[in-house]
Amino acid sequence: MGKIGKETWAPDSWRAKPILQQPVYRDQTALKSVETALAKQPPLVFAGEARNLLESLGKASKGEAFVLQGGDCAESFAEFSANKIRDTFQVILQMSVVLTYAGSVPVIKVGRMAGQFAKPRSSDTETQGGVTLPCYRGDNINGLDFTPEAREPDPQRMMMAYHQAAATLNLLRAFAHGGYADLHRVHGWNLGFVADSPLKERYEDMANRIEEALSFMAACGVTGETVPSIRETSFYTSHEALLLPYEQAMTRTDSLTGDWYDTSAHLLWIGARTHQEDHAQVEFLRGIKNPLGLKCSPDIGADQLLRLIDILNPDNIPGRLTLIARMGHDKVEKSLPPLLRAVKKEGRSVVWSCDPMHGNTVKSSSGYKTRRFDNILGEMKGFFAAHRTEGTHPGGVHFEMTGQNVTECVGGSQEIGDEDLSSRYHTACDPRLNASQSLELAFLIADELKALRKNSKSQPVAAAAAE
Repeated sequence: MGKIGKETWAPDSWRAKPILQQPVYRDQTALKSVETALAKQPPLVFAGEARNLLESLGKASKGEAFVLQGGDCAESFAEFSANKIRDTFQVILQMSVVLTYAGSVPVIKVGRMAGQFAKPRSSDTETQGGVTLPCYRGDNINGLDFTPEAREPDPQRMMMAYHQAAATLNLLRAFAHGGYADLHRVHGWNLGFVADSPLKERYEDMANRIEEALSFMAACGVTGETVPSIRETSFYTSHEALLLPYEQAMTRTDSLTGDWYDTSAHLLWIGARTHQEDHAQVEFLRGIKNPLGLKCSPDIGADQLLRLIDILNPDNIPGRLTLIARMGHDKVEKSLPPLLRAVKKEGRSVVWSCDPMHGNTVKSSSGYKTRRFDNILGEMKGFFAAHRTEGTHPGGVHFEMTGQNVTECVGGSQEIGDEDLSSRYHTACDPRLNASQSLELAFLIADELKALRKNSKSQPVAAAAAE
């Protein structure tokens, strides 16, 4: 238990607050049993790892690093496989190399993986054919099938999610530190359908240049044996802290510092539907020492945002709080600048990240929920433009993607149309970018970072000339 802000905080103090987006468990005894069992399980991540991420994010808040956060909209029990984890990890590696090479800035890799199960929904119920059932809230709560049995919230699913997260993290750590992330494998990271895409030549050219640089460095004695970062990487996990019984059960006291950490992920974020100042999600996250994220929609005002920043990061610690703007391509250049100005004026240290996905969801003519690549790109461009105008740092991108060759978002160099959505539409919730679209987006972000770098180099020269 500790004193944070004006009120005493404890891992269960959220239970005295109003809460939204939660399932109703009929069997409270079964729920308590699962919570007790989860609290005895080993942590999924460690406090020292979370502190390392905090330090890296502190650099991103100053424009000295860039955050690449991506993964599934909602992880699935049915689609869980080693190949799926590998392919998503591989695409994030590809994207990070593109961004690092073009932007000459370290890229912090954070997956929406190993815990991103629960999803907020616009309605508590769903009606089909005159039958109304509880909505699907994610595999750690209930099932996707439209039956009373599947839609009944089952606390045992939290334990299933824990074990899947543990297996996912085990494989991610093996990939990150076992040689798979070696930069010498940059050509080998090509997935088949990416290699056949219009991006092939650009990616191959970059890969060749990296190999030439590595060969030169090796000749100078700089190899993966002498510099481990050449053959391994740091990879962190994140998810929305929505299902608080699970998050509380995974919260432990760090033996080194005595601080509380949520060991379910390195970074936890609060969604745009649950960021009320006096509600449970804000109450829970303000007390843990993990790096935090906060989704910012066009509806959030500058005063409200500043109050939330003060609650979640009262000591103004660099890297503690990432503000994830999800405005929509048609609103970002109007809605984001007032927030940038207010946070900058008050001297708050934050990482600004762009979620170009959630504000750009539409229904296609074929009836599928989708996102248009041009709109995703438009929000990214607007995000960078707003930061250029306000003199602030664009610190990262947050997106939903998969390493699978799905057809869920229309457009991009593959020219996926509305008529193509039905061929490989596999998401349980929101439409995701496929590997080719993700890599294409990385090149487009890289162009923005390159322009940002050139502009920052020219500014001192211009200032000197003005003097």
